[in-house]
Amino acid sequence: MRSLAVLLGASIALVSCTSPGDRQVESAETERPHIVLIMADDMGYTDIGCYGSEIRTPHLDALAEGGVRMTQFYNTSRCCPTRAALLTGLYSHQAGIGLMEGDRGTDAYRGILNRSCVTLAEALGAAGYGTYMAGKWHVTNQWRPEGPKESWPLGRGFDRFYGTIRGAGSFWDPATLCRDDTYITPENDPELSADGWYYTDAISDQAARFAREHLASSEDPLFLYVAYTSAHWPMHAPESWIARYQGVYDEGYGPLRATRLERARRLGVLDPSWPMSAATDDWSRNRNQAWDARNMETYAAMVSCMDAGIGRVLAALEEAGELDNTLVIYLQDNGACAEGMGRGSNEAKRQPDLEGRMAVDQLQPKIWPPMWTRDGEWVSTGPEAMAGPADSYVAYGRGWANASNTPFRGFKHDAYEGGLSTPFIVHWPARYGAAHAGSIVDPPAHLIDLMPTLLDAAGAAYPASYGGNAIQPMEGVSLLDAWAGSDLERPAPLAFEHHGNLALRDGRWKIVSQYRAKQPRTWELYDMEQDRTELTDLAARHPERLEAMVAAWQAWADRVGVRTWPL
Repeated sequence: MRSLAVLLGASIALVSCTSPGDRQVESAETERPHIVLIMADDMGYTDIGCYGSEIRTPHLDALAEGGVRMTQFYNTSRCCPTRAALLTGLYSHQAGIGLMEGDRGTDAYRGILNRSCVTLAEALGAAGYGTYMAGKWHVTNQWRPEGPKESWPLGRGFDRFYGTIRGAGSFWDPATLCRDDTYITPENDPELSADGWYYTDAISDQAARFAREHLASSEDPLFLYVAYTSAHWPMHAPESWIARYQGVYDEGYGPLRATRLERARRLGVLDPSWPMSAATDDWSRNRNQAWDARNMETYAAMVSCMDAGIGRVLAALEEAGELDNTLVIYLQDNGACAEGMGRGSNEAKRQPDLEGRMAVDQLQPKIWPPMWTRDGEWVSTGPEAMAGPADSYVAYGRGWANASNTPFRGFKHDAYEGGLSTPFIVHWPARYGAAHAGSIVDPPAHLIDLMPTLLDAAGAAYPASYGGNAIQPMEGVSLLDAWAGSDLERPAPLAFEHHGNLALRDGRWKIVSQYRAKQPRTWELYDMEQDRTELTDLAARHPERLEAMVAAWQAWADRVGVRTWPL
């Protein structure tokens, strides 16, 4: 096994790569780190311990204690576009996923990663990295088992893949589960035991296995992308994990928001001068308090189970003596989810005669939520369904999502901070040692910055062409110096659009325009240094600034192909 002191020599990618299989490199004198990129799903700003949560996340907290936290990291407020931007260093519209997987008829909305972008796996693979992924892909509309697979992970630069091609689904028996390019089920997967199988654990265990196998057999550095589905609905978790939170949420939304706000301020990830946004729901008017407390208990269990799995991935690196020179990044794909999936009862729709039904793996992509499990058990929704087991399909709802996003307003889909801004942890002791351990940095950053940052860390060049296709220039900037506390110079403001919800962040200023059906488009202006919870609209006080920023947003939208919502 190689030691950390060994320089890895040979390896920055040439600017032009002639084919996906080519790994043309030239020598470099710096050691290249392993890279582990971890992303969680549908979680809010204060949902992990080191950002103020009561949910126990000791491994993420340890990463933060020994690393750096960002307080203003931005995503795209939804799963597919976030993954497109993360993987390509482009705005999601430029990568072909301006919305979700459906083809909406223009290049920005094809619902599939295009070939004028290059993925992190392709760029790092060309630089000599071994490339692996475990978890949720969700950047293609080619999901049928008999159809083409060139847009699946192995077709976009990954050497190995274990996970799901599509988005949400059961944690006990997910649809579109694959090993490499082959659909499987937990029961017929010969490489991972189905004994007590749970998707979060399977992602963690396979990611740890990929790391161990690579480090034991190769001198090449490792790139491992771990994309969890926790804590996306449905609220599924092992009972042993749920039991750890029994009674914790019985007092409801308000007390939880208050304690999280206090903790986050004490931890330094929120300015104490920023007030709390308004509550969206009143616990005293909730007629199903025991049910909703159980939903939040299950949500917390999902997060803690994920954290334990992250610990197993880190242990694989530590056992090999490679953790110090591993760049570990943790982030989330969007803010907390207020979607009402499964919160209404389906009891009246349940039929006693199951004869002639389709298998759930065929039905799941067409019906949400699915009506039955693969082995024939009816799925229950609404207050009749206690979250956790495979025959339930419930989301935790707006009131808890409001608490997850403490203190911000808005949710997944939205352009307010509750939709766009989530935790970001970076841990790399070989570069950010004791002098930076536990530090907090505030410059605004975005998913588009990950491509230039990781290539910078790897000493690799971004290709001008790949596989015979011209590649669009990167949009972001490297964050390596910013993580050490330096100022971050950005050539252009950060821009956002999803579901007609629009925003532009330029220094301390941010404009927001939320889509409201049958209402004229309006813009709001906020001073993010004084009012990051976006409670005081300054548009009327600064009309010239607002006008200039709206014009800048429109120029960006025209450049990347944004279409007027609704499509």
